[in-house]
This record gives sequence, structure tokens and C-alpha cells, in this order.
Amino acid sequence: MTPTSFALISIVIPVFNEQASLSELLERTDKACRQLNRPYEIIFVDDGSHDDSVALLKQAADREGSAIRVVVLNRNYGQHAAIMAGFEASRGDFVITLDADLQNPPEEIPRLVEAGLKGYDVVATVRRNRQDSFFRRLSSRLINGAVRRATGVMMTDYGCMLRGYHRRIIDAMLQCHERSTFIPILANSFARNTIEFEVDHAEREHGESRYSLMRLISLMFDLVTCMTTQPLRLASLAGALIAAAGFVFALLLIVLRIALGSAWGLNGVFPLFAILFIFIGVQMIGIGLVGEYLGRMYNDVRARPRYFVEDTYESASLRSDAASALTSSDAPTEDASTSTISKDAGDCTQ
Repeated sequence: MTPTSFALISIVIPVFNEQASLSELLERTDKACRQLNRPYEIIFVDDGSHDDSVALLKQAADREGSAIRVVVLNRNYGQHAAIMAGFEASRGDFVITLDADLQNPPEEIPRLVEAGLKGYDVVATVRRNRQDSFFRRLSSRLINGAVRRATGVMMTDYGCMLRGYHRRIIDAMLQCHERSTFIPILANSFARNTIEFEVDHAEREHGESRYSLMRLISLMFDLVTCMTTQPLRLASLAGALIAAAGFVFALLLIVLRIALGSAWGLNGVFPLFAILFIFIGVQMIGIGLVGEYLGRMYNDVRARPRYFVEDTYESASLRSDAASALTSSDAPTEDASTSTISKDAGDCTQ
């Protein structure tokens, strides 16, 4: 692992109806970035907010010396799609993702950059003393365990989006065009050197979590189907085991029928229903899994843009400063703020 240097740091923050927390978020994030003593940009991606989030962000971008860029999506596409849009717009050599709800502290940004400078491809964090409900903590623990077993990458908290990525990892992810992407897993599939450390986790002060029960279930299916086909194998294995159990049960029913007569099971009605329900349940699970994979294949084959950027906004001075910083380090420059663009970079953590 070789130490590296960064000419520009990018912070990507997805926003969805977060006007109540934006003022504090802007202040704390900018204060943390000033400690880096190097050029930086803060990219806010509005994911179809219905409140005044966009107006507040544009006002912040207009302030003198502001390092804020605003990417506005035409509707709500989800957290990971919004982050991918931020990746596409970013110019930095090291890109950090941060949630807008302030549950993860922006003050940890310098620590992530410091770890990135040591040569790590992915810098992850683990939420300490999580301030979430028991259900959220339990589901997170189960999902993290399943992801570790499926990917072989032993990271503790895949749900924490306070993470840092080297530019080469960002470029690799942007070349992936699948529609269902879970960014931490996708990044780790390209990373050679990873590290994680603990960070504080605060209660959400403004609003409520955007992840309802159904959205968490949808995220779980995305996690399962984006990284492995093992569920299909498990469904086949379960079918084989139940078929074997059904054969054994049939032999048992024959023995009981001979030994006890037909009256013991109401002439076989109850055992018949029990066997029938078992087989129907297994078949429905198998059909559902196949449907999940086919649905994702259908979305990929259609090749529709995964998100649509309606507008981008930044000050002219920021655009000039970023170009100068990248030119001085011989890094390629890309101006994503001059036109409305449609992107189809794929998504496989609010």
C-alpha cells in the first residue's frame, strides 16, 4: 500500500426534504472541510425534494467563497441513485459520502481523508451506540452478516454511508450499468485495501427516517440480488429437502394408516392440507426469487437512464478554482455543471 496525495476533496451529500437540518449541516460540513488545508467541494444532490431544500442550497452556493455545488434530480430516485449522480459530478481525487440527517458527524471528514492519504481504496465507518430503533438495529445486523458471508469482505457496518472512496474506485463504479446498486458492496468489489473505524451516531433531530418497512424490504431484496445468485441455489436446495421430507412423511402416513386406521387423521384431510401448504409456500418463495432476478434483468435490458439531472448550480469562482486545482495535479477535469444531463450509471447506504 503506497501513500498518495489529493489535489481536491469531494463531499457528496444526498438531500431529500431536509430543509430543517440544512443550515446546521452546511455550517458543520464546511467547518470540517476547512480543517483539511486543501481544496474541496461539497456536492449536494437534491433527490426530488418537495420543500425549500433546493432554494436554500442555491443561496448557500451563492455566498462568497462558497465551495458548494448543487445537482438537482427531476424526481426522487433513492439514496444510492442520488449518490451515483454526485459521483458523476464530482471532480475530486478522494470522494466522501455523508447523509444529510446529521446522524453521522461531518467532523469525521478529516479522519477519512487522513486514512485515504495512507493509500486505502475504501475508508468505511462503524456506527457506535446506534440511536435507531431495535427493529432497525436487528435488521441491519442480519443484513450485514449476510453481506459479509456473500462477499467475503469482512466489514462491520455496510449501512453507514459515511465513507471515503479513492477516485479509481469511483471511476470503476461509474462504469457499472446495473440498475440495482448498493454502493458499499459495489465499491468493495473493486477495492484492494480497505479500512474502517468507529464514529459516533446521533439521534435524528429533524424529521423522520425516509426508510419505511416496505422500503427496507425492497433494500434487502436489492442487497440479495445485486451481489449473488446464491438465493436461487438455496431455493433449489430447500425444494429438494422438502421433497425428501414429503417422501418420508408419505411413508409415515402409510404406516399410521395401516396401524391406526383411517379415523386418526379424519381420513387424511389434515395431513393432506399440511403437505399442500408446505409445497405451495416453497413454490411461491422460489417463484418470487426468480421474479426478482427477472425484474432486474428486464430493467437492465431496457437500459433507461437511472436518474435524470434537471439542473446543476455552482458559482463561477468555484468552477475556476476546481479546474485550477486539478490542472496543477495533471488530473483530468470534467465540468458537469454546464448542461442538463442524463446518466445511466448503476445502483445495486438512508
